[in-house]
Amino acid sequence: MLGQQVTHAAVGVIQREDGWVLLGQRPAGKPWAGWWEFPGGKIENGESAENALKRELHEELGITVTQLYPWLTRTFDYPEKTVKLHFFRVACWQGEPHGAEGQHLSWQNPMDLQVSPMLPANAPIIQALHLPSVYAITNLAELGEVAFFTKLKTALENGLRLIQIREKQLSPDALKAFTQQVMTLADPYCASVLVNADIALAQSVGASGVHFTSKQLMQLDKKPENLRCAASCHNAQELAKAAQLGLDFVVISPVLPTQSHADAQPLGWQNFRNLVRDFPVPVYALGGMQTQDLTAAWQHGAHGIAMQRGVW
Repeated sequence: MLGQQVTHAAVGVIQREDGWVLLGQRPAGKPWAGWWEFPGGKIENGESAENALKRELHEELGITVTQLYPWLTRTFDYPEKTVKLHFFRVACWQGEPHGAEGQHLSWQNPMDLQVSPMLPANAPIIQALHLPSVYAITNLAELGEVAFFTKLKTALENGLRLIQIREKQLSPDALKAFTQQVMTLADPYCASVLVNADIALAQSVGASGVHFTSKQLMQLDKKPENLRCAASCHNAQELAKAAQLGLDFVVISPVLPTQSHADAQPLGWQNFRNLVRDFPVPVYALGGMQTQDLTAAWQHGAHGIAMQRGVW
């Protein structure tokens, strides 16, 4: 709300190895009593968001956080105030969480919440948690058809759930046929398939969504409806456009030296972190990524990693 003072808060997405997250119900006597939320609290003057969250989770839940990663930052206007929520993903902690302030707690599957209502500011976070840690980009051109589909099947069996079709060398008919083959393989695993740059193709085959090039992104007026939408970004201007449009996620590249863009100057992890700091949309790091880079990506604010070669 214009002119309204902003309250900064640190919020923890406490996630078990099975993917379930911890939610708390606001107790009687507090604003929005009865609504569910991710635990956290106000950042005090001179306090870092990370330290504020560790303090709040110790006070509210009786746990000691030992590993957490910066994630999303979202601003939300409530009738009574504007809040800027600094979300962290909490991966490790000591102690068993309990409602130290009398609040009810519940472990929930983000894909199938059984509690409601959720505080409005938290709803987009649940949607972001639907995104897996790895985003695969097809590499038919280098692998060949037999090898690619063998590797795709193996990756799906090992948990791959998000795939981008990007094969610019194919004719329109061949690209459509290839996309349908990938979708047929992916469907039993409930894996999402996005088509690079082609809304019409995505719609015609019933793909989950579309992945825009950075040029398309800057020309886009609004996010297409009924499609999961992602985009390639390389700078702050493109990121701002993606946030303005409310895209579901973005990819930033190149983070490390990469074979596909050997002449491009890699960002490096620190510049990547600077770009995504306080960003509201999930970000995948692309460029030279290997599976072992996932932890570094989390440490620098990424949702996950995108790969065209390493994943296969």
